[in-house]
Amino acid sequence: MFRAGAAYTRPAFITRAGTRLPMTAEQHLSKDDIRTLPSYPGLAPTAVSVVANETEMEAAYHQLSVCRVLGFDTESRPTFHKGETSSGPHLVQLATATHAYLFPVERLADLTRLRMILESPAIRKVGFELGSDVQRLRAKLGIECAALVDIGRLFRQPGEHRTVGAVQAVARLFGQCFRKSKRQSTSNWASPVLSEAQCVYAGNDAYVALQVYHELERQGRV
Repeated sequence: MFRAGAAYTRPAFITRAGTRLPMTAEQHLSKDDIRTLPSYPGLAPTAVSVVANETEMEAAYHQLSVCRVLGFDTESRPTFHKGETSSGPHLVQLATATHAYLFPVERLADLTRLRMILESPAIRKVGFELGSDVQRLRAKLGIECAALVDIGRLFRQPGEHRTVGAVQAVARLFGQCFRKSKRQSTSNWASPVLSEAQCVYAGNDAYVALQVYHELERQGRV
């Protein structure tokens, strides 16, 4: 991952055939080739906080409200049966350059501060495939998210309809594999207590979106 002040080298990867190829933001990589890349480090568990009460909400708001851009995502308890409707979102994630904050919306009595951040036109919220996140927040909590950037669309070339998600974006920009656990993605996000693995998974979904956006900014693409 690119760090400020470091000399930047365009990432490359070794294909299964043993060929070293330079990466570009436009180049689609196969799942097999992505798996051969070194792992994306992401946030450690100590850099992910679950906001559980009013005091922690105020502390999180103090950190988030001064940011120009935040990584953004939500999680909902999955549905497994035909016709079943999701009752999500159950978790909202916001990330700065160094920390991710998780908001279990059904366990917080007052969401005013979270609403202020999500509805603020002065704070850009960046993420991948945000359509369903925004719809669920509106339907469940009446929150009208503002200043959103759906990063996947920034990768599309004219006439291209292929969706670019976080795993593909990290591979193209950083030459690393953002490993996402299927077990965690389909876990119970409405649980009263989230496991450490759930917290790290959710926090990094928001964090990686911010890192990808910052790299696109560095390249002059946004």
